[in-house]
Amino acid sequence: MARDKEKKKSGSPEYVNRAALRNYHIVERVEAGIALEGHEVKSIREGGLNLRDAFCEVSGGEAWVVDLNISAYSHTSDMEVEPSRKRRLLLHRQEIRKLDSKVKERGFTMIPLKIYFRRGKVKIEIGLCRGKKLFDRKQDVADRDAKRAMEREAKDGDKY
Repeated sequence: MARDKEKKKSGSPEYVNRAALRNYHIVERVEAGIALEGHEVKSIREGGLNLRDAFCEVSGGEAWVVDLNISAYSHTSDMEVEPSRKRRLLLHRQEIRKLDSKVKERGFTMIPLKIYFRRGKVKIEIGLCRGKKLFDRKQDVADRDAKRAMEREAKDGDKY
């Protein structure tokens, strides 16, 4: 029952990094909290977020998201915070160690895939990713086109 209440409300914004989904094979997904200032949360609710060039790194035993651009909140004048500063990810120490070891050993990278609200808190979905080659991307496009064509044929077949 509790999970039914967590369903996305229509007023909750959700931001998806479509470029990452297109350019990377996602091996594992991890949900984390993110340490933000109050006006940054308001700005995210207002739509002032850009995930495009963002990536995650581990340094000093902590996980950070870098180049996540949160623009200034429109109704504030006294807060001067850099829009693309490093922001700390809220993960358990074991999760950080696990992600860090996979990134170092196997050539993965950590990319933010999605930012959304859950119970009033901002959550970020981190993907442990490996980059796609050009032929992988072309194959994905061909598969998608074939799937659409089959769906079209099935839909046209139902008409008669």
